[in-house]
Amino acid sequence: MPDKQRLEEQLISQEAERRVSDQVDEAEQIDIDVQTDLLQVLRGHSDGVSVAGKGLVLKENIRIQEIKLQTDSISINPLSAIFGQVELNEPVNAIARVVMTQADINCALNSEFARSLSQKFQLDVDGESVSFELQNIQLFLTSDRKIEFQVKVLIKESNNTQSLDVEGIVIPRTNSQPIKIESIKCNPESGLSIELIAAFLQKLKELVKLPYFTWEDIAFSVKQMEIQQENITIILEANVQQLSASKINSLIK
Repeated sequence: MPDKQRLEEQLISQEAERRVSDQVDEAEQIDIDVQTDLLQVLRGHSDGVSVAGKGLVLKENIRIQEIKLQTDSISINPLSAIFGQVELNEPVNAIARVVMTQADINCALNSEFARSLSQKFQLDVDGESVSFELQNIQLFLTSDRKIEFQVKVLIKESNNTQSLDVEGIVIPRTNSQPIKIESIKCNPESGLSIELIAAFLQKLKELVKLPYFTWEDIAFSVKQMEIQQENITIILEANVQQLSASKINSLIK
């Protein structure tokens, strides 16, 4: 936290840190800086909020090695802000730098939270909608800065559920090029149709090319990924429609 904070900045930021610290399971370090003054708070405005954390353990043992986040100017609920709860009156943009280890990524991808996000995806097979679920996801960060993956996919068609093992190599997104699938191969169960396999591969390509993803009132996009010594650093941009204490609690409890 900056050394020359106004008293009201310091008090609001410290209360915000206390509330977040009470909600996470573990935290080596949490620093929150609500950039404002008393007059701006009373008017419902802040120049921005910055968050820095290390060794954060969220719900379902999802661990983040390091995170740094900065928002632009925001319109806030003044009464909530005084008590350390930053609730938005208008959408806000933010940029985050997130560092995770290979083990942390695999734990997060196999959590119930991550699986619930994938359940909304559907396959279109000859005009019929077929659901699929991603299970047993494993990523490997390679020495040549690529990502190898192994995934078991459950494909549900009417009353029939079959599995598909998929593995491949992904080239991470950089400032100059989008994420790319370098290679991919499938090992289907006996009886899984070519049409279903083709539909899944097409869906996978579509997901890779999506400009952004959404979770509730948050839209986020990956701008850059860098792999280094079994860690991955991800730069994210996000547009947050609403950010209330209840939403934060639902994510990190």
